[in-house]
Amino acid sequence: MSTIHPTALVDAAAQIDASVTIGPYAVIGPHVVLGAGTTVGAHCVIEGHTTIGRDNRIFQFASLGAAPQDKKYAGEPTRLVIGDRNTIREFCTFNTGTVQDQSVTRIGDDNWVMAYVHIAHDCVVGNQTILANNATLAGHVQVDDYAIIGGLTGIHQFTKVGAHVMAGFASHISQDVPPFMMVDGNPLAVRGLNLEGLRRRGFSPERLAAIKQMHRLLYRQGLTLEAAHSAIAALPAAHPEAAADIAQLLAFLDTSARGIAR
Repeated sequence: MSTIHPTALVDAAAQIDASVTIGPYAVIGPHVVLGAGTTVGAHCVIEGHTTIGRDNRIFQFASLGAAPQDKKYAGEPTRLVIGDRNTIREFCTFNTGTVQDQSVTRIGDDNWVMAYVHIAHDCVVGNQTILANNATLAGHVQVDDYAIIGGLTGIHQFTKVGAHVMAGFASHISQDVPPFMMVDGNPLAVRGLNLEGLRRRGFSPERLAAIKQMHRLLYRQGLTLEAAHSAIAALPAAHPEAAADIAQLLAFLDTSARGIAR
């Protein structure tokens, strides 16, 4: 049997794995699915069409699956989907999606989400990210794998943050941030590469050399974005071991709708 505190209010229609733990005064709605090994702290509210995977640790006072803060929302059965092994600290608020997008807000696996983080409707957060205290994601934001978002940082709606990005404390992110970069400030500025993070993740010296070259082409040689793109596209000939990293950056540039931070 699930370990459910007697003061918790769990709707009979909710799908709760037998190994789930639910703390005192938590409220679980009828369309909620909680996977094996997940723990829900005291006074949490999990509502809406919310699916949460395995081995997540949700601390007290979190609010997950509430209606989006979008005036166009008209009660449609949109969703929140959270993967496995995430840590979600106190007072986090994650909202469901809207029909104006894909109708789902999605968080991947192994994310470390600190207190007071807000993830708005239709956001897509990848895997192995860190969102520090009071990071705020507006609607339709995308944060890719291994990104680190500093405390008190705000991300404008429809903005993308690439993989392995590190955004410093209290940054104002209103343009897309390409993979591997380190940014901070208001207005936002690209300060360099997230080299320490890449080394910790096992990037070889050869891959790092190619990423450094991409950074120079984008930010240090005075090239137009089009010229920098063409020069980066030619790099695999000299850096075949970094072909996937080069393709990742080029794909990000090709799909950027808001323009990149430069």
